[in-house]
Amino acid sequence: MSFRKATDLLRLAEMAGARYGGVSLDEIAETFEVDRRTAQRMTRALEDTFRGVRTRTDAERRKRWKLDPTEARMIFAQGLREAELTALEMSIRRAERDGAARDAEALARLRDRLLAAMPGPHARRVEADAEALLEAQGFASRPGPRVRVRSDLLGVIAEALKAPQRLTLTYAGARDAVPRERLVEPYGLLLGTRRYLVGRETGGDGRMRHYRLDRIGAARLEPGAFPRDPDFDLAGHAARAFGSFHAEAEYGEVVWRFAPRAAEVAREFLFHPDQEMTEEPDGSLTLRFRASGHLEMAWHLYQWGDAVEVVAPEALRRMVEGHRRGDFPALP
Repeated sequence: MSFRKATDLLRLAEMAGARYGGVSLDEIAETFEVDRRTAQRMTRALEDTFRGVRTRTDAERRKRWKLDPTEARMIFAQGLREAELTALEMSIRRAERDGAARDAEALARLRDRLLAAMPGPHARRVEADAEALLEAQGFASRPGPRVRVRSDLLGVIAEALKAPQRLTLTYAGARDAVPRERLVEPYGLLLGTRRYLVGRETGGDGRMRHYRLDRIGAARLEPGAFPRDPDFDLAGHAARAFGSFHAEAEYGEVVWRFAPRAAEVAREFLFHPDQEMTEEPDGSLTLRFRASGHLEMAWHLYQWGDAVEVVAPEALRRMVEGHRRGDFPALP
């Protein structure tokens, strides 16, 4: 058996031991990016190698393979590998960078617990290898500006979202002369250069609104849970804007055309979850999506200089007209 096949078999055994219901052929094919016949060969190898493999048929009439807990514990006793520790460390740093203090703390506790369960020399070697991988990947920090948000505020919001519980916010809106208290039902966070809490104000007009976290002076959890709107989808709501700012009056079709020299670079971008790209005969690339937030679009378009043209909407085209530079030495 080749080294690659052996490591894949070990990974399959880990999956079969860790998942309560076991693994199906479709899940194996998707995880290892193989066809169904190869997935079947992998399950036969699993059965031949591990005596504690049991099979069952689930409610959807799919066969599933489950590794006996005793054998599974032997596999998991090997502890963390350097690639796994690296992934954990990167996740911790991302959480810290994005201001998700509680997520960072939880991941750090998991990392420490797993390392503590390993023999000392093995743990030290894995830590050294993981640090080398992190250095090689250059994951020291994410460049670029962002607004600072207090970790204690994020902690209160996280508690409210989990419950879910209403929040009393001391908030200074754009039109408020002084901050005032608002009772809000929180539904999620939009992350970007600025961060927004998505919520519905109690006693308001029923619409979802965005509250800039840097404008929240204080947040207090209110007792009791509120019934979440089952029809609200945060991802769908977020997709109605190009960035974090929503403006229903601006919502509509957006069409950009990237010049042939910028088409290859633009093709690698995900500008919007529902975007459509069309290759034009002259080598240019046309991008279409539906969203609002013309100002944030203009901020992004400026980076492309004169390599992109706004076809629609007309209001955005006028906004960027006269600001398309041709002397930028590189594309985003």
